[in-house]
Amino acid sequence: MTQSAPRAPGLDTLRSLAIVSVIVFHVYGFHGPDTLPQMLQPAARLGWMGVDLFFVLSGYLIGSQLMRPYVAGERPQLWAFYRNRLYRVLPAYLAVLALYYVLPVWREETRLSPLWEYLTFTVNLFIDYSANGAFSHVWSLCVEEHFYLLLPLILLLMMRRPSLRRTVAVLAGLVLFGICLRSFILFHWLRPLETAGHGFAIPYLERIYYPTYSRLDGLLAGITLALVKTFRPLWWSALAKRGHLLLVMGVGLTGAAIWLFKDRWQSVFGVQAWGVAVGFPLLSAGLGLVVASALSDNCVLSRYKVPGAKLIATLAYSLYLTHKELIHLMDLCFPALARAGMYPWLGAFAACCLVVSGVLYVCVERPFLLLRDRRRVRSTV
Repeated sequence: MTQSAPRAPGLDTLRSLAIVSVIVFHVYGFHGPDTLPQMLQPAARLGWMGVDLFFVLSGYLIGSQLMRPYVAGERPQLWAFYRNRLYRVLPAYLAVLALYYVLPVWREETRLSPLWEYLTFTVNLFIDYSANGAFSHVWSLCVEEHFYLLLPLILLLMMRRPSLRRTVAVLAGLVLFGICLRSFILFHWLRPLETAGHGFAIPYLERIYYPTYSRLDGLLAGITLALVKTFRPLWWSALAKRGHLLLVMGVGLTGAAIWLFKDRWQSVFGVQAWGVAVGFPLLSAGLGLVVASALSDNCVLSRYKVPGAKLIATLAYSLYLTHKELIHLMDLCFPALARAGMYPWLGAFAACCLVVSGVLYVCVERPFLLLRDRRRVRSTV
């Protein structure tokens, strides 16, 4: 079996940035601006984009892992791939899910979606967000699980007769599908609600933001990077020499997407409606270029290790699973901290996040990762 690529410091930096952005966004959602310093509030409003950065990173890393065997004239071992992903995802996820049912105080909202939706990773497709808000942030994990399931099968089909033209057509077709689908939902579902005076925020989440079929853009951007690096090394070598240019271009495209999304809860009419249609692929393209710059030879993202980034990146999955619950528990158990000011609350919350995610990682995640690695070694002997 092909060995994994060495860990890239630039990707640790981006992964840590993604999880911190998501956490700050959810703190902002629970508490509003009062809990965050003024300089963090613009970033907090945009922190949801950290999930899109996760998608790009996942598309690149998983795509590279599956494509690498083809370069050596082999095929990826599907059962080994699926088994390794189960070791990676299920133990911590099921441990946290169990807490939701065993300890109701753990829930950040009162009601949960049906258990079968969590066990089948279909919460993002069937959620009734107005009634069942607890553990709703698992929607992005559902998207990733669908990606893990389908990508190996699609690659097997595509690699039977490899074709650059066909690959570009499939990628472009999926992007166009997402644009058309989101536009249809916007004009035929959300706009009538707004015109009739009904709120469209929850339907927007349930019909556009959460479902896998409308959130493929980040994964596709990551897959494109993996395709170029794996099968077009000369193209990648030329890109890798222009790390700072990639970073500037990526930031520029991301900035354009931010402008389109500047008021996404008023995005039924006007310029912001374009954000629903084309904002996600634009954002993903920008973040994809930023990820490419982090993998280049001469960019600040790839050359410098940010202190603490590796630790936060290592704990990112456990942090993602537990941070919303900890916001709730902090408010429930330590109400005086919130009254003491933003900095005491933020300091205590950050410490709790690190402790709880560290315990989950050491006691659940890491043992199963070590078991996964032992199975990998045995399979190569």
